[in-house]
Amino acid sequence: MTQRLILALTTEANQQSAETLARMLLEQRLAACVALQPQRAMYWWQGQIESSDEVQLLIKARLEQRDALETAVRQHHSYETPEFLCWAAEASGDYATWAAAACRP
Repeated sequence: MTQRLILALTTEANQQSAETLARMLLEQRLAACVALQPQRAMYWWQGQIESSDEVQLLIKARLEQRDALETAVRQHHSYETPEFLCWAAEASGDYATWAAAACRP
């Protein structure tokens, strides 16, 4: 039996900022798990193409906490315009049970 969770994606400028944001989300029980992945990004910013090293955060959380998660990311993010992409995901029963328990205060 599968259950619904969400996956949310954001990026931070460096490993330290990413770990700080991830730890805050975990401590507030807004995330069950945050996977960090260094990457090189290319994007439009203020009318020109930029590129930078970033750290991507893949956040696994309960569907019911989506709005609180987005609010926390926006409040604590180091970027002026933080990326926040979110989509529903189906998780196996055991994983979803663990994730739901991890996100409860």
